Amino acid sequence: QARLVESGGGSVQAGGSLRLSCAASGGGFSTLGMGWFRQAPGKEREFVAAVGWYTGSTYYADSVQGRFTISRDNAENTMFLQMNGLKPEDTGVYYCAADSPSRLTIWKPNNDIKLAQWGQGTQVTVSS
Repeated sequence: QARLVESGGGSVQAGGSLRLSCAASGGGFSTLGMGWFRQAPGKEREFVAAVGWYTGSTYYADSVQGRFTISRDNAENTMFLQMNGLKPEDTGVYYCAADSPSRLTIWKPNNDIKLAQWGQGTQVTVSS
């Protein structure tokens, strides 16, 4: 089964940019969509953005709309998150996940939806 591996996290000052990547490694990767989630210290994991794998349709949380851009490279089985205008409240561990966009966008830690795959996470720290 394919694994999801995130990269691109780091530390930046407020107003800066980072680009995250999530690559599906191993054979047999197939999905209807991929998404990004984040978890700040002491807070629940939350939805950030999702993309339809074949449609290219995109979905964003209100908190990142207009600042973050999600995209994917189907040939490379890789998803990206371009993060501009970063704020301290964007700090957290960013996780990628694979499942249908309808499930990705409504996932919450306490509901019954169990997403098909998760990555291990990458740290993003934004200082003021």
